[in-house]
Amino acid sequence: MEVWDDLPGQDKAITALRRAVAEGNPAHAWLFTGPPGSGRSNAARAFAAALQCLVPDPAQRGCGQCKACVTVLAGTHPDVALIATEKVNYQIEDVRTLITKAQDRPSTAPWRVIIVEDADRMTERTTNVLLKSIEEPPPHTIWILCAPSPADVLVTIRSRCRSVSLAVPTRQAVAELLVRRDGLTAEQADFAARVSQSHIGIARRLARDEEARRRRDRTVRMPLRIRSVSDAVMAAAELVELSTAEATASSTERAESEAAALRTALGMDADSPIPAQQRGQFKALEENAKRRARRSTHDALDRSLIDLTTFFRDVLLLQLNSGTELVNEYLSENLHAYANASRPEATVAKIDAIAEARARIGANVAPLLAMEAMMVALRPAK
Repeated sequence: MEVWDDLPGQDKAITALRRAVAEGNPAHAWLFTGPPGSGRSNAARAFAAALQCLVPDPAQRGCGQCKACVTVLAGTHPDVALIATEKVNYQIEDVRTLITKAQDRPSTAPWRVIIVEDADRMTERTTNVLLKSIEEPPPHTIWILCAPSPADVLVTIRSRCRSVSLAVPTRQAVAELLVRRDGLTAEQADFAARVSQSHIGIARRLARDEEARRRRDRTVRMPLRIRSVSDAVMAAAELVELSTAEATASSTERAESEAAALRTALGMDADSPIPAQQRGQFKALEENAKRRARRSTHDALDRSLIDLTTFFRDVLLLQLNSGTELVNEYLSENLHAYANASRPEATVAKIDAIAEARARIGANVAPLLAMEAMMVALRPAK
């Protein structure tokens, strides 16, 4: 199986990347862009694996079988670094660490490859720290930045990178991948691919996790229960609870594990007081845990709002008689009834209200306040 096999529907991008590998002199900086679910990180890892592949014929590199390909895809290759932030934004010290790493010569492979996921999470000040290394990298270093769109990266960085644009794969392509790689039935794979809107990672999670499917179903059905302001307030509280409970529990568990590991490393008992000279280390752990929790909560809420948008997207398609396939086909009867009871203008206004709520969450508005304002706007018109 080649490294490119996990990139359904990306034939154009794969052709360009294969050509760059075969030519043997790839650009020193790349920008992989595409909407969520397009497989930016997977494409970056596949490209890194092909660059380090041990197959003698350059045109055949990316075999997926040699030691270099296997270790790159597993995240254990010594000359390929995959960087992702669990905070809301990258910190300057994170980028400085990358720049230092970029100066090292590769130990076993022809290239040192540094993959930066979510490069759009860099502030302008942080990006400027990275700029000089992107402009004048060592001859053996290749940078791969991943972002939703070119506009999400500063033009000074964008202009120095070779661009690779990825598209969201078709539902059929995602379903085929889930059947082939994950052993799902055709029915399971098709349902997961449809409701995830062809997002491979989310499709796999929905197919495997019954609780994830239950949470999504409760979120999508919420508009059917909102009739009054009190209904809206209750729905807002439920949505915040659904979206954040799992993220908060995961963040808390990890924070406790990290604190326990630090105590062990310092030779401290679980209940012993923290010495004054060690308090800075524990304080740094707490700050990192808070940033992770904030990002996890934002990401979970944003995903729930995307799921909620699919309800009104389907309603609008029915109102316009577009004939386009519904995302939530299993709710077809409810969607038709809702569509018949309202007008397209009202549906568009509700989609706009959800988009506004997403923007407010991104701007650090208190989640419950943002959700309450949105849910009130989602009430059916009188």
